[in-house]
Amino acid sequence: MSLVDIGVNLTNAAFDHDRPLVIERAIAAGVGTMILTGTTVDTSQAAQVLARHYPGTLYSTAGVHPHDVRHCDAATVSRLRELSSHPEVVAIGECGLDFNRDYSPRPEQEYWFEAQLQLACELKLPLFLHERDAHQRFLEILQPYRSQLTAAVVHCFTGNVEELKAYLDWDLHIGITGWICDERRGLHLQELVAQIPLDRLMLETDAPYLTPRTLRPKPKGGRNEPAFLPQVLQTVASAIAKPIEEVAQATTATAYQFFQLLPDKNNSG
Repeated sequence: MSLVDIGVNLTNAAFDHDRPLVIERAIAAGVGTMILTGTTVDTSQAAQVLARHYPGTLYSTAGVHPHDVRHCDAATVSRLRELSSHPEVVAIGECGLDFNRDYSPRPEQEYWFEAQLQLACELKLPLFLHERDAHQRFLEILQPYRSQLTAAVVHCFTGNVEELKAYLDWDLHIGITGWICDERRGLHLQELVAQIPLDRLMLETDAPYLTPRTLRPKPKGGRNEPAFLPQVLQTVASAIAKPIEEVAQATTATAYQFFQLLPDKNNSG
């Protein structure tokens, strides 16, 4: 079984003391490919540098999360463009809108979301998207660019059936995290996930966040890591009543197609 974790924050300080071991444990658990999430220009660069040391196993994204766009400046897009020229960088993002916490002013979120949409269209790279409590405005900004985008995934989807239908109608991919393993707030996802075609479904941990509550024993300190992705796989497979192996194979194939992880890209260093 080979899995792809499409969203892991491996540059996070939570992994500073054992990052190589985290990668080894992930590979041993069957997570053979990990996409490292860039949330600022600096973390995007750190992710690209780390991925370069694990060719064919680690890849990265380049983008600025809506929480962090308040720190963007005139050099942001050019720096993301330069980062995206490296073969390890396989998507633009994490970018989008977060009207739940509003760590950055909404007009700034909207401006920098559109700037990154334009960059993805220019570079013909897929998008790694974040949306929280901003569904309608998110679609309004995305709409003019959708036909020009190669592909886009709504990462860590936790929304309702109407939102899921809208995203699928727009031919977006859906990323499912350990949120689905949470008996307090993830039960609706267990009902909705069956509506996602397997060729549009991908799995992610969002580590070190969203540790699956089904995990036994619970990790010390509660830190999530990519080795726990099989917990997400197991819950998804159970929810859609399909064999684990089938879901693993399908979601891996979908991720490889989405991120354009062709053999020549796997072998680049």
